[in-house]
Amino acid sequence: MESSGKRHLFDDARNVKRIIRLLFVCCALLLAADFVLHRHPSFQEGVLRAEVWYGFYPVYGFVACVLLVLAARQMRKLLMRGEDYYER
Repeated sequence: MESSGKRHLFDDARNVKRIIRLLFVCCALLLAADFVLHRHPSFQEGVLRAEVWYGFYPVYGFVACVLLVLAARQMRKLLMRGEDYYER
Protein backbone atom coordinates (compact mmCIF):
# COMPACT_ATOMS: atom_id res chain seq x y z
CA MET A 1 0.00 0.00 0.00
CA GLU A 2 1.51 3.29 -1.06
CA SER A 3 1.52 6.39 1.08
CA SER A 4 -0.45 9.19 -0.52
CA GLY A 5 1.52 11.82 1.37
CA LYS A 6 -1.68 13.15 2.87
CA ARG A 7 -1.42 13.86 6.59
CA HIS A 8 -4.29 12.89 8.82
CA LEU A 9 -5.57 14.38 12.05
CA PHE A 10 -3.84 11.87 14.33
CA ASP A 11 -0.45 12.05 12.58
CA ASP A 12 0.45 15.11 14.64
CA ALA A 13 1.20 14.32 18.31
CA ARG A 14 -0.13 17.74 19.36
CA ASN A 15 -3.57 16.87 17.99
CA VAL A 16 -3.59 13.58 19.88
CA LYS A 17 -2.71 15.41 23.12
CA ARG A 18 -5.46 17.95 22.47
CA ILE A 19 -8.04 15.23 21.97
CA ILE A 20 -6.94 13.42 25.13
CA ARG A 21 -7.20 16.67 27.08
CA LEU A 22 -10.64 17.27 25.59
CA LEU A 23 -11.76 13.82 26.73
CA PHE A 24 -10.46 14.51 30.25
CA VAL A 25 -12.34 17.81 30.32
CA CYS A 26 -15.52 16.08 29.14
CA CYS A 27 -15.14 13.46 31.88
CA ALA A 28 -14.63 16.18 34.50
CA LEU A 29 -17.68 18.10 33.27
CA LEU A 30 -19.83 14.99 33.35
CA LEU A 31 -18.70 14.20 36.87
CA ALA A 32 -19.44 17.79 37.91
CA ALA A 33 -22.87 17.53 36.28
CA ASP A 34 -23.51 14.44 38.39
CA PHE A 35 -23.16 16.63 41.50
CA VAL A 36 -25.57 19.24 40.11
CA LEU A 37 -28.12 17.09 38.29
CA HIS A 38 -27.97 13.96 40.42
CA ARG A 39 -31.13 11.92 39.87
CA HIS A 40 -32.00 8.53 41.25
CA PRO A 41 -32.85 6.51 38.11
CA SER A 42 -34.53 3.61 39.89
CA PHE A 43 -38.27 3.69 40.43
CA GLN A 44 -37.92 1.53 43.52
CA GLU A 45 -36.10 3.02 46.46
CA GLY A 46 -33.29 0.96 47.90
CA VAL A 47 -32.77 -1.39 44.95
CA LEU A 48 -29.04 -0.67 44.90
CA ARG A 49 -27.66 1.54 47.66
CA ALA A 50 -24.62 2.55 45.63
CA GLU A 51 -26.81 4.33 43.04
CA VAL A 52 -27.21 7.30 45.34
CA TRP A 53 -23.43 7.88 45.62
CA TYR A 54 -22.12 10.81 43.63
CA GLY A 55 -19.96 9.62 40.77
CA PHE A 56 -21.25 6.04 41.00
CA TYR A 57 -22.05 5.67 37.30
CA PRO A 58 -18.71 7.01 35.99
CA VAL A 59 -16.82 4.73 38.37
CA TYR A 60 -19.10 1.80 37.52
CA GLY A 61 -18.56 2.39 33.78
CA PHE A 62 -14.79 2.67 34.18
CA VAL A 63 -14.56 -0.52 36.25
CA ALA A 64 -16.78 -2.37 33.76
CA CYS A 65 -14.59 -1.22 30.86
CA VAL A 66 -11.41 -2.33 32.62
CA LEU A 67 -12.95 -5.71 33.40
CA LEU A 68 -13.97 -6.12 29.74
CA VAL A 69 -10.43 -5.39 28.59
CA LEU A 70 -8.97 -7.85 31.08
CA ALA A 71 -11.47 -10.52 30.02
CA ALA A 72 -10.66 -9.89 26.35
CA ARG A 73 -6.95 -10.32 27.05
CA GLN A 74 -7.63 -13.73 28.57
CA MET A 75 -9.97 -14.72 25.73
CA ARG A 76 -7.24 -13.79 23.25
CA LYS A 77 -5.06 -16.58 24.62
CA LEU A 78 -7.86 -19.05 24.01
CA LEU A 79 -9.06 -17.82 20.60
CA MET A 80 -5.88 -16.57 18.90
CA ARG A 81 -4.73 -18.39 15.78
CA GLY A 82 -1.17 -18.86 14.64
CA GLU A 83 0.52 -16.40 12.32
CA ASP A 84 0.46 -18.85 9.43
CA TYR A 85 -3.10 -20.08 10.02
CA TYR A 86 -4.40 -19.08 6.58
CA GLU A 87 -1.29 -20.25 4.71
CA ARG A 88 -1.84 -23.90 5.53
